[in-house]
Amino acid sequence: MRGRHYVLPVDENRPDAGANQAERRRWNDDCWTSVWQDREKLTTAVTPYLLGALDLRPGERVLDIGCGGGGTTIAWAEAVGPRGFVVGSDISTALIERARHRAARAGVSNLTFVEADCQTQRIEGGPFHVATSQFGVMFFDEPVRAFANIREHVIHSGRLVFACWQSVERNPWHTAATLRPFVPPPPVPEPGKNATGPFTMGDPVQTSLLLESAGFSHIRCTGHEINVDAPASAVFNASLLEFMGVRPEQMQEARRSIDGHLERFRIGADLFRYPLAFQIVKAVPGGG
Repeated sequence: MRGRHYVLPVDENRPDAGANQAERRRWNDDCWTSVWQDREKLTTAVTPYLLGALDLRPGERVLDIGCGGGGTTIAWAEAVGPRGFVVGSDISTALIERARHRAARAGVSNLTFVEADCQTQRIEGGPFHVATSQFGVMFFDEPVRAFANIREHVIHSGRLVFACWQSVERNPWHTAATLRPFVPPPPVPEPGKNATGPFTMGDPVQTSLLLESAGFSHIRCTGHEINVDAPASAVFNASLLEFMGVRPEQMQEARRSIDGHLERFRIGADLFRYPLAFQIVKAVPGGG
Protein backbone atom coordinates (compact mmCIF):
# COMPACT_ATOMS: atom_id res chain seq x y z
CA MET A 1 0.00 0.00 0.00
CA ARG A 2 1.16 3.53 -0.75
CA GLY A 3 0.55 6.49 1.46
CA ARG A 4 1.97 9.15 3.75
CA HIS A 5 5.46 8.53 5.06
CA TYR A 6 5.62 8.19 8.83
CA VAL A 7 8.96 9.02 10.35
CA LEU A 8 10.57 6.51 12.73
CA PRO A 9 13.54 8.04 14.57
CA VAL A 10 16.87 6.46 13.69
CA ASP A 11 18.38 6.92 17.15
CA GLU A 12 16.17 4.91 19.48
CA ASN A 13 18.40 5.78 22.48
CA ARG A 14 18.23 9.55 22.23
CA PRO A 15 16.85 11.54 25.21
CA ASP A 16 13.08 11.90 25.28
CA ALA A 17 12.90 15.46 26.55
CA GLY A 18 11.49 16.65 23.21
CA ALA A 19 8.68 14.11 22.94
CA ASN A 20 5.21 15.59 22.52
CA GLN A 21 6.24 18.95 23.96
CA ALA A 22 3.45 20.92 22.28
CA GLU A 23 0.82 18.46 23.50
CA ARG A 24 2.34 18.42 26.99
CA ARG A 25 1.98 22.20 27.16
CA ARG A 26 -1.59 22.10 25.90
CA TRP A 27 -2.81 19.29 28.15
CA ASN A 28 -1.18 20.87 31.20
CA ASP A 29 -2.61 24.33 30.65
CA ASP A 30 -5.32 25.17 33.19
CA CYS A 31 -7.36 27.02 30.56
CA TRP A 32 -7.51 23.93 28.36
CA THR A 33 -8.07 21.27 31.00
CA SER A 34 -10.64 23.27 32.98
CA VAL A 35 -13.19 22.96 30.16
CA TRP A 36 -12.45 19.33 29.27
CA GLN A 37 -15.25 17.99 31.43
CA ASP A 38 -17.69 19.72 29.07
CA ARG A 39 -16.17 17.91 26.06
CA GLU A 40 -16.80 14.58 27.79
CA LYS A 41 -20.52 15.16 27.17
CA LEU A 42 -19.66 14.52 23.53
CA THR A 43 -17.08 11.77 23.77
CA THR A 44 -18.79 9.54 26.34
CA ALA A 45 -21.38 8.67 23.68
CA VAL A 46 -18.64 6.65 22.00
CA THR A 47 -17.71 4.62 25.09
CA PRO A 48 -20.36 1.87 24.61
CA TYR A 49 -19.11 1.26 21.06
CA LEU A 50 -15.52 0.96 22.23
CA LEU A 51 -16.49 -1.24 25.17
CA GLY A 52 -18.31 -3.61 22.82
CA ALA A 53 -15.31 -3.82 20.51
CA LEU A 54 -12.91 -4.43 23.41
CA ASP A 55 -14.71 -7.63 24.44
CA LEU A 56 -13.07 -7.42 27.85
CA ARG A 57 -12.92 -10.59 29.91
CA PRO A 58 -12.78 -11.07 33.69
CA GLY A 59 -9.23 -10.98 34.97
CA GLU A 60 -7.67 -9.14 32.03
CA ARG A 61 -5.10 -6.37 32.47
CA VAL A 62 -5.78 -3.23 30.43
CA LEU A 63 -3.71 -0.17 29.52
CA ASP A 64 -5.90 2.89 28.91
CA ILE A 65 -3.87 5.38 26.83
CA GLY A 66 -4.71 9.07 27.12
CA CYS A 67 -7.27 8.26 29.79
CA GLY A 68 -8.15 11.91 30.47
CA GLY A 69 -10.61 12.28 33.32
CA GLY A 70 -10.75 8.51 33.90
CA GLY A 71 -14.28 7.74 32.76
CA THR A 72 -13.16 5.03 30.35
CA THR A 73 -10.64 3.60 32.82
CA ILE A 74 -13.42 3.11 35.36
CA ALA A 75 -15.64 1.47 32.74
CA TRP A 76 -12.88 -0.95 31.75
CA ALA A 77 -12.12 -1.74 35.42
CA GLU A 78 -15.76 -2.62 36.03
CA ALA A 79 -15.74 -4.84 32.92
CA VAL A 80 -12.67 -6.90 33.90
CA GLY A 81 -13.90 -7.35 37.46
CA PRO A 82 -11.97 -7.61 40.73
CA ARG A 83 -9.50 -10.16 39.32
CA GLY A 84 -8.59 -7.76 36.52
CA PHE A 85 -6.69 -4.49 36.62
CA VAL A 86 -6.53 -1.29 34.56
CA VAL A 87 -3.80 1.34 34.31
CA GLY A 88 -4.88 4.74 33.04
CA SER A 89 -2.07 6.82 31.55
CA ASP A 90 -2.10 10.48 30.51
CA ILE A 91 0.35 13.36 30.09
CA SER A 92 -1.96 15.82 31.90
CA THR A 93 -1.39 16.31 35.62
CA ALA A 94 -4.80 17.95 36.10
CA LEU A 95 -6.73 15.24 34.27
CA ILE A 96 -4.93 12.45 36.13
CA GLU A 97 -5.91 14.09 39.43
CA ARG A 98 -9.49 14.39 38.22
CA ALA A 99 -9.45 10.71 37.25
CA ARG A 100 -8.21 9.68 40.70
CA HIS A 101 -10.94 11.65 42.43
CA ARG A 102 -13.57 10.22 40.08
CA ALA A 103 -12.47 6.63 40.73
CA ALA A 104 -12.46 7.23 44.50
CA ARG A 105 -16.00 8.62 44.38
CA ALA A 106 -17.11 5.64 42.30
CA GLY A 107 -15.50 3.21 44.75
CA VAL A 108 -13.56 1.43 41.99
CA SER A 109 -10.23 0.13 43.26
CA ASN A 110 -8.91 -2.33 40.65
CA LEU A 111 -7.17 0.48 38.75
CA THR A 112 -4.44 3.05 39.02
CA PHE A 113 -3.54 6.24 37.18
CA VAL A 114 -0.07 7.35 36.12
CA GLU A 115 1.15 10.56 34.56
CA ALA A 116 3.21 9.23 31.68
CA ASP A 117 3.69 9.43 27.92
CA CYS A 118 2.99 6.17 26.12
CA GLN A 119 5.06 7.40 23.17
CA THR A 120 8.32 6.94 25.04
CA GLN A 121 7.83 5.60 28.56
CA ARG A 122 7.46 2.15 30.01
CA ILE A 123 4.19 1.87 31.94
CA GLU A 124 4.28 -0.28 35.05
CA GLY A 125 1.54 -2.85 35.63
CA GLY A 126 1.95 -4.98 32.53
CA PRO A 127 2.20 -7.02 30.53
CA PHE A 128 -1.30 -6.15 29.35
CA HIS A 129 -3.87 -8.23 27.55
CA VAL A 130 -5.31 -5.09 25.96
CA ALA A 131 -4.11 -1.60 25.07
CA THR A 132 -6.93 0.81 24.34
CA SER A 133 -7.74 4.48 23.96
CA GLN A 134 -10.76 6.68 23.41
CA PHE A 135 -9.55 9.65 21.33
CA GLY A 136 -6.10 9.67 22.94
CA VAL A 137 -3.77 8.25 20.29
CA MET A 138 -4.02 11.05 17.72
CA PHE A 139 -1.64 13.30 19.66
CA PHE A 140 1.68 11.46 19.26
CA ASP A 141 4.26 13.51 17.38
CA GLU A 142 6.19 10.31 16.55
CA PRO A 143 3.27 7.91 16.00
CA VAL A 144 5.21 4.89 14.71
CA ARG A 145 7.55 5.05 17.66
CA ALA A 146 4.58 5.49 19.99
CA PHE A 147 2.64 2.49 18.70
CA ALA A 148 5.80 0.38 18.68
CA ASN A 149 6.21 1.24 22.36
CA ILE A 150 2.56 0.40 23.02
CA ARG A 151 3.02 -2.95 21.25
CA GLU A 152 5.83 -3.79 23.66
CA HIS A 153 3.35 -3.46 26.53
CA VAL A 154 0.91 -6.04 25.12
CA ILE A 155 1.25 -9.82 25.34
CA HIS A 156 1.69 -11.65 22.03
CA SER A 157 -1.88 -12.98 22.13
CA GLY A 158 -3.26 -9.60 23.17
CA ARG A 159 -4.90 -6.81 21.21
CA LEU A 160 -4.98 -3.09 20.52
CA VAL A 161 -8.43 -1.49 20.26
CA PHE A 162 -9.01 2.25 20.06
CA ALA A 163 -11.46 4.91 18.92
CA CYS A 164 -10.37 7.83 16.76
CA TRP A 165 -12.23 10.39 14.69
CA GLN A 166 -12.90 9.95 11.02
CA SER A 167 -11.93 12.90 8.80
CA VAL A 168 -12.80 16.46 9.77
CA GLU A 169 -15.04 16.67 6.71
CA ARG A 170 -17.23 13.98 8.25
CA ASN A 171 -17.35 15.84 11.57
CA PRO A 172 -18.88 19.22 10.69
CA TRP A 173 -19.40 20.07 14.37
CA HIS A 174 -15.68 20.75 14.75
CA THR A 175 -14.77 24.45 14.79
CA ALA A 176 -11.29 24.36 13.23
CA ALA A 177 -12.36 25.67 9.81
CA THR A 178 -14.50 28.40 11.36
CA LEU A 179 -11.65 29.66 13.53
CA ARG A 180 -8.94 29.42 10.87
CA PRO A 181 -9.13 33.16 9.93
CA PHE A 182 -8.62 34.15 13.57
CA VAL A 183 -5.84 31.89 14.87
CA PRO A 184 -2.19 31.51 13.89
CA PRO A 185 -1.42 28.60 11.54
CA PRO A 186 -0.09 25.46 13.23
CA PRO A 187 3.71 25.28 13.30
CA VAL A 188 5.49 23.06 10.81
CA PRO A 189 6.61 19.85 12.60
CA GLU A 190 10.28 19.66 13.45
CA PRO A 191 12.44 17.13 11.57
CA GLY A 192 11.53 13.61 12.64
CA LYS A 193 8.14 14.72 13.95
CA ASN A 194 4.59 14.44 12.63
CA ALA A 195 1.61 16.75 12.97
CA THR A 196 -0.74 16.06 15.86
CA GLY A 197 -4.45 16.72 16.22
CA PRO A 198 -7.85 15.08 16.53
CA PHE A 199 -8.14 14.05 12.86
CA THR A 200 -4.62 12.83 12.11
CA MET A 201 -5.81 9.20 12.08
CA GLY A 202 -9.02 9.82 10.16
CA ASP A 203 -7.90 7.95 7.03
CA PRO A 204 -8.23 4.19 7.67
CA VAL A 205 -5.68 3.31 4.98
CA GLN A 206 -3.06 5.62 6.46
CA THR A 207 -3.88 4.40 9.95
CA SER A 208 -3.36 0.80 8.84
CA LEU A 209 0.00 1.73 7.30
CA LEU A 210 1.05 3.40 10.51
CA LEU A 211 0.14 0.40 12.66
CA GLU A 212 1.84 -2.01 10.26
CA SER A 213 5.01 0.09 10.50
CA ALA A 214 4.81 -0.21 14.29
CA GLY A 215 4.58 -4.00 14.19
CA PHE A 216 0.83 -4.65 14.32
CA SER A 217 -1.17 -6.90 12.00
CA HIS A 218 -4.75 -8.06 11.36
CA ILE A 219 -5.83 -4.40 11.35
CA ARG A 220 -9.52 -3.56 11.01
CA CYS A 221 -11.09 -0.10 10.95
CA THR A 222 -14.86 0.05 11.43
CA GLY A 223 -16.63 3.35 10.89
CA HIS A 224 -19.58 4.58 12.95
CA GLU A 225 -21.85 7.60 12.67
CA ILE A 226 -24.09 8.73 15.52
CA ASN A 227 -25.93 11.86 16.65
CA VAL A 228 -25.29 13.27 20.12
CA ASP A 229 -27.45 15.88 21.84
CA ALA A 230 -25.33 18.20 23.99
CA PRO A 231 -24.89 21.89 24.88
CA ALA A 232 -22.67 24.29 22.94
CA SER A 233 -19.91 23.96 25.55
CA ALA A 234 -19.46 20.28 24.59
CA VAL A 235 -17.98 21.50 21.30
CA PHE A 236 -16.41 24.84 22.16
CA ASN A 237 -15.94 27.21 25.06
CA ALA A 238 -15.32 30.87 24.25
CA SER A 239 -12.80 31.08 27.09
CA LEU A 240 -10.38 29.17 24.85
CA LEU A 241 -10.19 31.86 22.18
CA GLU A 242 -7.37 33.75 23.86
CA PHE A 243 -5.57 30.47 24.59
CA MET A 244 -5.78 29.64 20.86
CA GLY A 245 -4.24 32.96 19.88
CA VAL A 246 -7.23 35.07 18.80
CA ARG A 247 -6.27 38.75 18.97
CA PRO A 248 -8.33 40.99 21.29
CA GLU A 249 -9.64 43.11 18.41
CA GLN A 250 -11.00 39.97 16.70
CA MET A 251 -12.52 38.36 19.77
CA GLN A 252 -16.12 39.44 19.14
CA GLU A 253 -15.98 38.47 15.48
CA ALA A 254 -14.58 35.05 16.37
CA ARG A 255 -17.37 34.52 18.90
CA ARG A 256 -19.99 35.42 16.31
CA SER A 257 -18.38 33.03 13.85
CA ILE A 258 -18.55 30.18 16.37
CA ASP A 259 -22.18 30.99 17.21
CA GLY A 260 -23.08 30.96 13.52
CA HIS A 261 -21.25 27.69 13.00
CA LEU A 262 -23.16 25.96 15.80
CA GLU A 263 -26.55 27.36 14.83
CA ARG A 264 -27.07 24.71 12.15
CA PHE A 265 -27.08 22.05 14.90
CA ARG A 266 -29.46 23.80 17.30
CA ILE A 267 -32.52 21.89 18.53
CA GLY A 268 -33.23 23.85 21.74
CA ALA A 269 -32.27 26.82 23.90
CA ASP A 270 -28.83 25.39 24.68
CA LEU A 271 -29.15 21.99 23.06
CA PHE A 272 -27.54 20.95 19.81
CA ARG A 273 -27.56 17.73 17.82
CA TYR A 274 -24.05 16.95 16.66
CA PRO A 275 -23.26 14.31 14.00
CA LEU A 276 -20.19 12.37 15.08
CA ALA A 277 -18.18 10.19 12.71
CA PHE A 278 -15.57 7.99 14.37
CA GLN A 279 -13.93 4.63 13.81
CA ILE A 280 -12.97 1.71 15.99
CA VAL A 281 -9.57 0.29 15.11
CA LYS A 282 -8.51 -3.22 16.09
CA ALA A 283 -5.08 -4.83 15.67
CA VAL A 284 -2.89 -7.53 17.16
CA PRO A 285 0.86 -7.38 17.91
CA GLY A 286 3.26 -9.05 15.51
CA GLY A 287 1.93 -11.72 13.19
CA GLY A 288 -1.06 -12.32 15.49
